[in-house]
Amino acid sequence: MADEEQPAARNENNSPVILPQSIYVKDISFETPNSPEIFTAKWEPEVKLLMDSTSKDLGNDIYEVVLVFTVTVNVGGNTAYLVEVHQAGIFTLKGMTPEQLHRTQHVFCLRFLHPYAIAAILDLITKGGFPQFLMPPVNFGARYTERYEKTEKTSEPEAS
Repeated sequence: MADEEQPAARNENNSPVILPQSIYVKDISFETPNSPEIFTAKWEPEVKLLMDSTSKDLGNDIYEVVLVFTVTVNVGGNTAYLVEVHQAGIFTLKGMTPEQLHRTQHVFCLRFLHPYAIAAILDLITKGGFPQFLMPPVNFGARYTERYEKTEKTSEPEAS
C-alpha cells in the first residue's frame, strides 16, 4: 500500500495536481498579560481578529503555504489574551497557470489549513482558562476575489 501511487498525484491527462504533503504548526503564541486580575473582571469581551497568509516556492512544484490568525480579546480596556497561530502546510501543486497556482495557494490551501488553525486556537484559549470562543466562518474564495480586485484596480494606470 505504501508503494502505491496516491490518486491525487496521478497526472495522466495533464490535469492540475494538488497534493498535501505535510501539515504543521510553524509558530504559536498565547499571552495573558493581565492575569490573574482579568479573571475577576466582568466578561464583556471585545474581539479583534486578523488573518493573513503567505506562500513560498520550495522548488520542484512544492510550496509552503502559511495561514496566520491573530486573536486579541480585551475586557474593560485590558488585554485578556492574545493568540497567534501560524498554521503551515507543504503542498505539491503542478499543472497550473501562474494565476491558477496563486488562487489555489490562497483559496484551496487556506481552506485545507483552516480547521487545523482553528483547533489550535481554540485549544489554547480553553487551556488558558477562558470561555469558549467561536471563530466566524471564512469565505476564502470571496476574500481572494476581493483582494485580487483591489490589487487590479490599484495597479491600473491612471487616465490622463
